[in-house]
Amino acid sequence: MTESDRPTRTATAPRSAMPFAEMEPPASRNGSGPKTTPWYKKEFNIGKAVKAEDLMNFSRQTASFLRAGIPLVDALAILSEDNNNKAMVAIVEGIRVSLQQGSGLAVSMARHPKVFPSYYVSMVRSAELTGRLDDTMDQLSGYLERDLEAKRKVRSAMTYPAVVFFMAMGAVVVLTTFVLPQFKNLFNDVGAKLPFTTRTLLGFSSFVSQWWWAILLTVLTIVGGLIGLFGGKWGKRRRDALLLRAPVIGELLDYVIVERFCRVLAAMVQAGVPLPDAVGVASDSTNNRIYQEKLAEARTEMMRGAGFARPIAATKLFPGAANQMIRVGESTGTLDRQLQAAATLYERELTYKLKRFTDLFEPAVIIAVGFVVGFVAIALVQAMYGVFNQVQA
Repeated sequence: MTESDRPTRTATAPRSAMPFAEMEPPASRNGSGPKTTPWYKKEFNIGKAVKAEDLMNFSRQTASFLRAGIPLVDALAILSEDNNNKAMVAIVEGIRVSLQQGSGLAVSMARHPKVFPSYYVSMVRSAELTGRLDDTMDQLSGYLERDLEAKRKVRSAMTYPAVVFFMAMGAVVVLTTFVLPQFKNLFNDVGAKLPFTTRTLLGFSSFVSQWWWAILLTVLTIVGGLIGLFGGKWGKRRRDALLLRAPVIGELLDYVIVERFCRVLAAMVQAGVPLPDAVGVASDSTNNRIYQEKLAEARTEMMRGAGFARPIAATKLFPGAANQMIRVGESTGTLDRQLQAAATLYERELTYKLKRFTDLFEPAVIIAVGFVVGFVAIALVQAMYGVFNQVQA
């Protein structure tokens, strides 16, 4: 069956053949686009009515309907009926109405930037031009699934240390605020002479009990100062640079960014998006201003005819293996496959490094908690023995 006979790949409106520049939504042309979402919300889908899982299921189901020969408008109607997420239903219904009014699918999706990322819209736009929308939606569902799996690994690796840390902090707060003041009253009543450890512990408890408001104010001041320091355009750049230079965290972040960039770029190249456009969109997906600036410089060199591998290597952001794979892919015409291989490689490396990090971090947290609890126990036991000996004397 020829491409012209495939109804599943030509189910979009005629306006999908418009040039890329003309298909941008009004907000992107006048520079008054949506507000920037904080990096932690982008990474972990915090506060989103439509989560990455919803978008993944939407992409997979749309691909299935199109392959079955169902027109896109009818497929969207079925998806809106069977979806339990009201926000996603409203968006899908809005896209369906927009298609009926003559808009292209990419243009309709671009009106919902908080749901459909820029790389998603670009791939759909390219698929509309090439008539391979079903394949592209399937690729997008596969990418979203792999990206979700990578995020789950990060969350799983950090859950146990975080739980232990916050439980330890909670135990310290309960001891210093409620338990130790009762022991202080007891020791004062019997007029016991307390050892140094007990006096230190009770002094700390008294300080926290009396000056909790000053401690809280200090913490809020520090948090406000950090927000002011790392807020705004230059503050966020300073934050991103600091994170990349941080011990252990910087290396993990490098692997996260490289894996995501390679996977997004591979999917876009495979979907037929022009390489300069794909690099520009994939660099936005890194959520790191240092990478975005360097990749923008590399894209400029590409537009000047410098190729792809050499400008990417000149950024000095990518590991040697990734640079080598990109060079081979550019030379052999298999850039999408090499980028996919690089993404898989660094996903495995990230999993290994996360496991090693948590294997080192968990004992450190347990030792710290044990030190705090042990110090409190020794201080109280010494005091009780002192009281007992004093009563006997």
